[in-house]
Amino acid sequence: MKFGIDRLLADASLRKPLEGKRVALLAHPASVTADLTHSLDALIAAGVKVSAVFGPQHGVRGDLQDNMMESPDFTDPTYGMPVFSLYGEVRRPTSQSMGTFDVLLVDLQDVGCRIYTFVTTLLYVLEAAAAHGKEVWVLDRPNPAGRPIEGLTLRAGWESFVGAGPMPMRHGLTLGEMGRWFVDHFRLDVAYRVIGMDGWRPDAAPGYGWPADRVWINPSPNAANVNMARAYAGTVMLEGTTLSEGRGTTRPLELFGAPDIDARAVIAEMRRLAPQWLAGCALRDFWFQPTFHKHVGQLCTGVFIHAEGPAYDDAAFRPWRLQALAFKAIRRLWPDYPLWRDFPYEYEFGKLAIDVINGGTMLREWVDDAAAAPADLDGLAVPDEQAWAEERRGFLLY
Repeated sequence: MKFGIDRLLADASLRKPLEGKRVALLAHPASVTADLTHSLDALIAAGVKVSAVFGPQHGVRGDLQDNMMESPDFTDPTYGMPVFSLYGEVRRPTSQSMGTFDVLLVDLQDVGCRIYTFVTTLLYVLEAAAAHGKEVWVLDRPNPAGRPIEGLTLRAGWESFVGAGPMPMRHGLTLGEMGRWFVDHFRLDVAYRVIGMDGWRPDAAPGYGWPADRVWINPSPNAANVNMARAYAGTVMLEGTTLSEGRGTTRPLELFGAPDIDARAVIAEMRRLAPQWLAGCALRDFWFQPTFHKHVGQLCTGVFIHAEGPAYDDAAFRPWRLQALAFKAIRRLWPDYPLWRDFPYEYEFGKLAIDVINGGTMLREWVDDAAAAPADLDGLAVPDEQAWAEERRGFLLY
């Protein structure tokens, strides 16, 4: 199959509208061609007049590990062009940076989750392009989490850098499709184009969203593999808790744990409460010791989520419910456990991080309500999921 960047490079007719125009590129370390050439180098080699580069969270070079670590602007040492950070002093392109190009090519590998900030960065550059009369092209890439939809829709008033608009946690769109929805939903008057993929089959085994013939490259430092991308719509909620999400280990955002829980008891309670929510994956209790971040240097007992191998079922796996169930199990086993982390999350002050992540308070309230059962969370989420399945239908390209 071919990603958007590969089709653009292979077909001169697709590049024709770029002739004589200043072109900017929004990219990160995973912005590579099929032969692993970075898109910036490949575009310049193809004769595209690249005048500026933009970098999302974690930077163009992907050198910053944690959230809320900002990247500076700099000058590209090879080509001498300006590199503008969209996760530094600003989150939105400045008027000065918008003046450096005519067409912006967006070539970002996403992981298919609302909270992954590349989604919001796409919205922000579309809004800036509409204000400044610029074109935006998305060079489309696969959603490695595939087409499944899961989670609560972000509620009005809960918009943030990790919540661009009213969509569920696991949206099932590619970034190119998401841009189409943004243009329509926010009524943006912008010249928008998607250079689509050729041969992407999100429902096909064994990779489903991720094609077996493409190398995985971290789009952000802690997105190490496809298993992480599949689990992320659930494990990202750990960032709003005192539980470790595995930062400081080699498999972050594929696991959870702490020094003061009993992982086997948690798994047993999860199976007792809602065994149907554990379908499509395998859970393994294990021990780990983070070298940095939460519980640094402490031996933790934890649960590893294997959305891979013979246990994986793309249609059955529900990572958001699975992680919510783990919180509920911990609350049932240890009612006074200090689960929720109280700190500014993505510069949102005065709100609990778990609520910012979920785009509202309902998930946390369900966990903390001793009388609330799994069916009650289904009662909240299923209508949102069904509504999104219908809403997104007109924006699908594959």
